[in-house]
Amino acid sequence: MLENPEKEYDVIVVGIGPAGSSVARYCGEKGLKVLAVEKRQEIGVPVRCGEGLSKSSLERMGIGLEKSWVAKMVKGAAAYAPNGKKITVDFKGPEGWVIERKMFDKYLAKLAAKGGAKIITKTEVVGVERKGSEVNVKMRSGDRNFETTCKILVACDGVESRIARMMGMKTTLSLNDIASCVQFEMTNVKIDPDRIEMYFGKEIAPGGYAWVFPKGKETANVGIGVRKPFSKKHAIEYLRDFVRKREGLRNGSVIEVNSGGVPVGGLLEDMVSDNFLIVGDAAHQVNPIHGGGISESYIAGKIAGEVIVKAIKKGNYSKVMLSEYNKKWWETRGKKMEKLLRLRRVVESLSDEELNWLVNYLKGEDLINLARSSGFKKLGFILMKKPRLITIARKLV
Repeated sequence: MLENPEKEYDVIVVGIGPAGSSVARYCGEKGLKVLAVEKRQEIGVPVRCGEGLSKSSLERMGIGLEKSWVAKMVKGAAAYAPNGKKITVDFKGPEGWVIERKMFDKYLAKLAAKGGAKIITKTEVVGVERKGSEVNVKMRSGDRNFETTCKILVACDGVESRIARMMGMKTTLSLNDIASCVQFEMTNVKIDPDRIEMYFGKEIAPGGYAWVFPKGKETANVGIGVRKPFSKKHAIEYLRDFVRKREGLRNGSVIEVNSGGVPVGGLLEDMVSDNFLIVGDAAHQVNPIHGGGISESYIAGKIAGEVIVKAIKKGNYSKVMLSEYNKKWWETRGKKMEKLLRLRRVVESLSDEELNWLVNYLKGEDLINLARSSGFKKLGFILMKKPRLITIARKLV
């Protein structure tokens, strides 16, 4: 909570996840006057994430590894076809980690605060209004209401952003582009403690996949993401079925439950208006294949920060000026996300029998390449072996 809010800021960031912390940090480090607000009383809670973080993602973010937020180092991965046949990947060194997202988000927020941003929690934005060249922002913190102004407002408040709607921008997702996700943190389970596992199939997780991410020798995040119109029941029902059918999981104990929607499509071509930008999940900046958004949000936050700093220095907060953010993000990450969205649509069009057939032709390195938006041609040529899939395969070649 903020005892003495100042009357004016260069930048106000709403939502302190990876996107918000990134924008706030970059702008603060460049000398701007930044206020970042979070409506919840604790940053990083609730956890709406499988908590997996790859080495390459961390490097792209420019963040150093800290033991305080690492639960388990990942040494390998396995992807299971509907019939149970698997493709395995064994890494030569640490290629990723399962993290404690609560600790990680706080760490990112601390970096932002150290960079010069003012951060407050349990403070909700209840109204916004453009006045001249600034935005008037109304907030409520506990039983107190106050107002302040900013030159640029940034929405980092998650999927179906309230702030974007307040600023007159439509970010509504179609049901086909939002995954309904539920996750159990389970203990006393029998798992491979060094390997993440992903399970695919129309009966297991229609329109998505199930996962087991180890957090220790006998503890793991066990979750599922499904999408309409593929799913016929609630995500938690699919997850309960998944746990019940696996010997190593069915006798485990659930020590935490988290759920929420994850955008896996609906990429926005335009994420700005006068005095305003949208970043992170609010802008649907999530990998459409696996639903990971930590690094995508943080990278987008830095891009947004660079544009904001330039705009403040020039005293120009117009849509035309801020549109450089659209251009830079699409050049840097957007085109790759678009390719992955195309891949997702191809994979979800395959039947379980075709997925079982496909797994005979793929190796571990192929899965890694596909997740990184490469190797599409090889997959396309494999799919062309089946006459029914020729038209689909052409979308990848």
